[in-house]
This record gives sequence, structure tokens and C-alpha cells, in this order.
Amino acid sequence: MNKELTGKIFSIEEPAGFQLTAFEIYKYQRDKNPVYSEFIKALVRSRAFINKLTDIPFLPAEFFRSQTLITDNLPFELIFESSGTTGLSVSRHYVHDAGLYEESFLRAFRLFYGDPEDYFLSALLPSYTERENSSLVYMVNHLIKKSLYPKSGFYKNNLTELISNIHEAKKLKRKILLLGVSYALLDMAEKYSPDLNGVIVMETGGMKGRRKEFTREELHDVLNSKFNVLSVHSEYGMTELLSQAYSKANGIFYCPPWMKVLIRDPRDPLTVHDQPGKTGGINVIDLANIYSCSFVATGDLGRLHEDGGFEVLGRFDNSDIRGCNLLVD
Repeated sequence: MNKELTGKIFSIEEPAGFQLTAFEIYKYQRDKNPVYSEFIKALVRSRAFINKLTDIPFLPAEFFRSQTLITDNLPFELIFESSGTTGLSVSRHYVHDAGLYEESFLRAFRLFYGDPEDYFLSALLPSYTERENSSLVYMVNHLIKKSLYPKSGFYKNNLTELISNIHEAKKLKRKILLLGVSYALLDMAEKYSPDLNGVIVMETGGMKGRRKEFTREELHDVLNSKFNVLSVHSEYGMTELLSQAYSKANGIFYCPPWMKVLIRDPRDPLTVHDQPGKTGGINVIDLANIYSCSFVATGDLGRLHEDGGFEVLGRFDNSDIRGCNLLVD
């Protein structure tokens, strides 16, 4: 366990500090992570000289389906698993230090929303709570435990109780966060159309085949109207990451200081950009992934913005990106 490097992750305050720590973690994982090391060696292009973040090789997220990604041959405390898609194996994230994940999501939540202790925090995650080993459920469960409001918790079929509890919390001037998977929020909106003015409504994505697919803009338009809220918030995270980005409006996400999004050329996945306006595959640097792999090429399509934010435009039709699927089998 590299305690010196771990200690640097959450003390980052400026881009120069991020870059320096990212380079150190890259060298650590290049030398100590067997799967990532073999991936780098197998690349056609030489990556001997890493002078900027866009030079770093990004490991396709598909590797989490077929490989055990552990740095330094460390033991693991948790295994997070994705929900999976028909015909595809699930992703598995072997987590050496659960405390590192907890520090990451608590710090990020406090950065964007303040202390969870101040909230009535309710969750609609039916398809996730039915599974074991969900990183999202793990995070939300810990946030709920941090909440000091007695009715914070997971809600499933008891939507009328949830709506009643929200109205009660509003009368008590409590901060309220309703977090849910997209189809569950839509079900609640269409069946009850409750007035949630003043409530933070946050969707975590995912119809998972339960409903007709919506674009994020279409989904938010429906929820804004049915819930009487000005904007819908969003969380961007995945099994393969230990950090989350958040959007408070318009689907524009912002990362905590130890996480960064870059964009890869969809025609040449080894070419990575950090310029605003570029559209392509989303590559994530998540320094909290120090003991798995911090440099992940996702199957999402996105665009960078001038102010450092990014938006998610959808998924690639085939997320096994051409030219980047070395060693997946």
C-alpha cells in the first residue's frame, strides 16, 4: 500500500498538483499493476515519454469484465459489480481499501452539496438494492447513515409514504435530496406528480430496459414539469470508478479535484484531447482508483466545456473501442 501517494489524492487544490500526482500514480500502476503494464507494452505506439495527461494510456473499461485489476498484488476488501447487460459479462472492481472509497464519495458530496447530516436523504434504487455488490448502493447507504434525519432511507414501493415524508420535511425546513434511478423517478412522476419544489431531485441514469429510452434532456423536461422543480441534478459514476461527478443543471457535470475527464478521438482512440468543444469518447482519470487503475476509457460519448465541465451525450454503439481492446480476451 502506497500511503505517501494515497495521502496526496485528497489534498489536491490546483491543476498542477493534479498533474503531478497523476504522473506519480501512472508510474506506480505502470510498474505495479500487471494488467495495466501488459496493456501499455502491447500498444503499437510508444508511450515511453509521458509529458502531459493526454499522453497517458487509458485502459478500456471492458478490462474490468475480464481481468482482475489490482495494483501491487494487494488484497481486496470489497468487490463491486455492475448490473450487466444481456449477453455481456459484468464488470468487477476489486477494492483494496473501502475507506478510500468512502473518503472519496463523502468529500465529493460535501464539496457539491454540504454535509449529508443536514439532509433528509431518500433513495429510489429498486434495481440496485435487489443486487449485492453495487457501488452506488454502498455509497448511498453510507450517506443515509450520515444523515441525522430519522426518515432518511431507501424507498421502493412505498411512494405515498415517501411523498408524505418529503412534505413533512419541507415544513420542518429540512434540506431534502431525492436520489433515484431514472425509470423509478419517472414512475413516481407519472403516477403521482408530487410538488417537489425546493427538493433536490437527482437522477443516476439507467432505464436498464425498464422504460423507453429518453435523452437526458427529455428525461429532465418530464421530471421538471411533473415535480415542479427548476432543474434536475445528476450523478456520473460507474462500477469501474471510485469517484463521482455531479451536475446541478442542464446536464453539465463537474469533477472533484482528484478526478478529471478527457476526450478521445472516436476515430483514433489512442489520441486524447483536453480542449473544450471536442466530442468523443469519455476518458476518466480517477486518482482514487490508485489500487486498481486510475486511467479508464469508458464507453460513454461526451463533450468538454470551457468552464471545465463536461456533458454526456450517450453511449457508443460498440463500446469495445476499435484499437483499444488489446488483451481484453
